[in-house]
Amino acid sequence: MAAGPVVVITGASQGIGAAIARLFAAEIPGARLALVARNARTLGTVAAACRRLGAAAEIFPCDVAAAEAVAAMAAAVHARFGRVDVLVNNAGRFVAAPFADLSVEQFDQLVAANLRSVFLVSKAFTPGMIRRRRGDIFNMSSIAGLAAYPGGSGYCAAKFGVTGLTQVMRAELKAHGIRVGCVYPGATLSPSWAGSSVPARRLMPAADVARAFLALYRMSRRTVVEEIVLRPQLGDL
Repeated sequence: MAAGPVVVITGASQGIGAAIARLFAAEIPGARLALVARNARTLGTVAAACRRLGAAAEIFPCDVAAAEAVAAMAAAVHARFGRVDVLVNNAGRFVAAPFADLSVEQFDQLVAANLRSVFLVSKAFTPGMIRRRRGDIFNMSSIAGLAAYPGGSGYCAAKFGVTGLTQVMRAELKAHGIRVGCVYPGATLSPSWAGSSVPARRLMPAADVARAFLALYRMSRRTVVEEIVLRPQLGDL
């Protein structure tokens, strides 16, 4: 089988990130996956599942909000695969708290996990894409990046930031042959909703959100899907 695209997926150890990894492994012939997350053990489990589906999958444990860790991870990915064709910035963190109760530490952590990580990882892999004049960067936002809601001050601020950063990246990188898209999911059956009182039937399957990222990639090079908004059928969560 001919070598397929090199796909970096952050936050790949669980939830939507793991679903994206498995879907690309199953659907893209010869896919070579660089799976990134902090938890090496769970990351290894996802990598093993991807290999069973026919992909080459390697793990790169990393805190994507830490600049030095991201630089080391990017160097390791380049050493292993030589290039990166697709970057999926999926890593993130959710904490709900009223504005008056959200601590500075919590706010900083949410911005770091959800926004700083997109900036750092994209900066690490964009230069190679610019040199080759080809690449895809797909960012994970949230409906919280389109409309604010009570209790979401830190998370909404970070995801609104992802929205703005994505738009700037798209405007600057399109002339270099790089497509930049953003996905805005609503409530999805994932660890972020663990312990909530919302029944599973009101949450979207993670696999459905993963299919949105695959659809972005599968468009012809003449087309970029700028934004996809996904919501559960049974509500506006």
